[in-house]
Amino acid sequence: MKIVLQRVKEARVDVEGVTAGRIGRGLCLLVGVEKGDREADAEYLARKCVELRIFPDAQGKMNLSLAEAGGEVLAVSQFTLAGSVRKGRRPSFDGAEAPGRAAELFESFVGAVEALGVTVGTGVFQALMEVHIVNDGPVTFVLESRPGAGGRDEG
Repeated sequence: MKIVLQRVKEARVDVEGVTAGRIGRGLCLLVGVEKGDREADAEYLARKCVELRIFPDAQGKMNLSLAEAGGEVLAVSQFTLAGSVRKGRRPSFDGAEAPGRAAELFESFVGAVEALGVTVGTGVFQALMEVHIVNDGPVTFVLESRPGAGGRDEG
């Protein structure tokens, strides 16, 4: 599972001109589900997103977590994160999980974030979406649930 995390002042996702999810200060999370991902991956990344200390404290240092800052999450399914552009000019999506299973794991991720006490807005799975954000910083990280660049190597 891969996530592109952006700290935002506000964010919303629209589907066919209708707002599906909206948040104030918090995190916009683009969530990609890969073949082989499990509920444990969703739970690991949910905890990581909620506990990562990337919000400013009173001195302006990144020292507070989303939970400590009282932020919200906008989670948007993003299957292209499981794509590869290493060969040729056309992306390969062989690494993306099948839609049914990907939807289950995305919902598992959302549920795990909510279980940690965070309000979550979402887009619509498999819909064509417009994501609007007001980036804060900008502060952007790429997280992965399995070993590799940005993975679980630090514990």
